[in-house]
Amino acid sequence: MKVLIVFYSTYGHVYQMAEAVAEGAGRLAGAEVEIRRAPETLPANVLEKMGALEAQKAFSHVPVCTVEELAQADAVIFGTPTRFGNMCGQMRQFLDATGSLWAEGALVGKVGSVFVSSATQHGGQESTILSFHIRLLHHGFVVVGLPYAFQGQMRVDEITGGSPYGASTIAGGDGSRMPSANELEAARFQGRHVAEVAAKLAK
Repeated sequence: MKVLIVFYSTYGHVYQMAEAVAEGAGRLAGAEVEIRRAPETLPANVLEKMGALEAQKAFSHVPVCTVEELAQADAVIFGTPTRFGNMCGQMRQFLDATGSLWAEGALVGKVGSVFVSSATQHGGQESTILSFHIRLLHHGFVVVGLPYAFQGQMRVDEITGGSPYGASTIAGGDGSRMPSANELEAARFQGRHVAEVAAKLAK
């Protein structure tokens, strides 16, 4: 049973969450987990001006995802930063290239899930995940979120991401806040949960 994690990260926040998702999915016996990057659309000089090139070295070893790899997985977990309450342009462009898979019904019945990052506590995390779900439903994915069985999303003793729609992290306006222990645990829980659902469907 194969779980594919496809992420786009500018400064590494989503990448850290992707690694935690992979760790959680890998805890299920028999799960084969792979991490892939969505293709970059910004030129290097723009990324340099954004201060992102140095941060992206941490995950430059991760292979770029191809559209065909989506069809080879039993479950796909997508990770994206928020952009004005929606997914980033890089992820949108990648998904816009999946028309052939849609025409073939190649993703129907697979498990799909989403995790995100935003700069602020109310920076569109939930709207990003919910609008991402629309893409998944058009492809026929079985959409899975982060159930309240992960009770860390109910904490009020600290500022934290996470909702029943999916794991999330808050980066801060300057990107200085990295995923917290609770947010990473939410990502692990989601990864394991998605893998378990995919395994049941595979039977």
